[in-house]
Amino acid sequence: MTSALIHVHGAKGLLPLVTDLEAAGIQVLGIAGDRNKLVQDVVRHAPDLLICEEVHPGDALFKATLAIAEPAPCAVMVFTNDADAGLMGRAVESGVHAYVVNGYGAHRLRPLIHLALARFRFDSAQRHALQELSTRFDERKLVDRAKGILMRTQELSDDDAFQFLRTTSMHTNQRLGQVSQHIIQSARFAEDVNRCGQLRMLSQRLVKLAALQLAGAQAASCASLSRESVQRMDTHLVHLGKSLSQATYGDLLGQLVQTWARLKRELKGFDGPAPSLAALVPLDEFAEQLLQGAERLTTQLESAGLAPPLRVLNTAGRQRMLSQRFAKYAVLGMLDDAGLLASSEAGMAESRVAFEQALTYLNSIPMSTPEIQDALQAAGIGWLEMLSLLKGGAGAAERAERAQKLMLASENLLDVFERLSSHYERSMQMLVGC
Repeated sequence: MTSALIHVHGAKGLLPLVTDLEAAGIQVLGIAGDRNKLVQDVVRHAPDLLICEEVHPGDALFKATLAIAEPAPCAVMVFTNDADAGLMGRAVESGVHAYVVNGYGAHRLRPLIHLALARFRFDSAQRHALQELSTRFDERKLVDRAKGILMRTQELSDDDAFQFLRTTSMHTNQRLGQVSQHIIQSARFAEDVNRCGQLRMLSQRLVKLAALQLAGAQAASCASLSRESVQRMDTHLVHLGKSLSQATYGDLLGQLVQTWARLKRELKGFDGPAPSLAALVPLDEFAEQLLQGAERLTTQLESAGLAPPLRVLNTAGRQRMLSQRFAKYAVLGMLDDAGLLASSEAGMAESRVAFEQALTYLNSIPMSTPEIQDALQAAGIGWLEMLSLLKGGAGAAERAERAQKLMLASENLLDVFERLSSHYERSMQMLVGC
């Protein structure tokens, strides 16, 4: 049985509506008199048809009928005395399916209701078809973006990338658009995690380079690498500012930007020909703050990504930082300062344990390709080479030579983990989240 909810506004008893509806076999669920609660009443009763009696319809009624369409769509009829054509147009735009002027006649009530219901079904089908078309169009854009990612990261052809999406869609029982969206989100999270991981590394690399200048390493090389690090830090922060949700991560990213501004000011003390040891202390303090802030942001991104491989990418990215952190402490131990020597030994011991544990973990996981295996092997060799440079003569010339070798070894190890992080970021496991 067709059900109806009646809304009466203005003159009461305009039509013997309830009686005529019941005589026509329409179940009357109730009469809603409060315009402000009309939407709630429709949601509560969920009628097939909303019938409104109003002598002169206006904005308030049309706003209400328009608001009903989203939470509780149903057919809408309006009985009125107002024959204004402009109101009829507004009624149609506001979701009214039958606009009846100057009465209906009891014998015509059922046909009018059937007309309203038919128009409602037609409008619903049209909206559904439009939504389907819009969804397919949006999915096509997602598929194209996902194909681009696969073609770039996996070196697939257009056809092979599409075939991969289709196969994954069938195996996971998901639409092509859903699979594509997942790949796009995975790629974005992987890139953001990688960039945040580089912030951690660069904070330690900058202090290492400053300490190398004090230890007698080639000043020109250190200055060049330092400028490159500053440029990379700026680039990553700008990209993350555009990529990350400000509502979710804006506070964490804002703290990083502020700390980086302070760290950049401290770096100016190493631009001249004779930097001082005293300038190294505040530089390292701000670098530690930046490291901690980047660690917090990276951890949040890894958790939000929901893809287990993000942990692997984060671990590989953290190895970049640990390689630079260990080298930083090794150089600090060369500077003939009792306070720095104590912190150097503790820092090297802590960094070494963390680095070697993570290296063991990366070598043990099944997420691997020939390129990843080669990089991990090179990382083990590079790490042993850096450890071999810890001992040497205490003279100024010997110390400068050892500092130079330590710089080269730490930069080479950094390059290895940059490649490894890139391999993990672009891996198929990372993209499909398995």
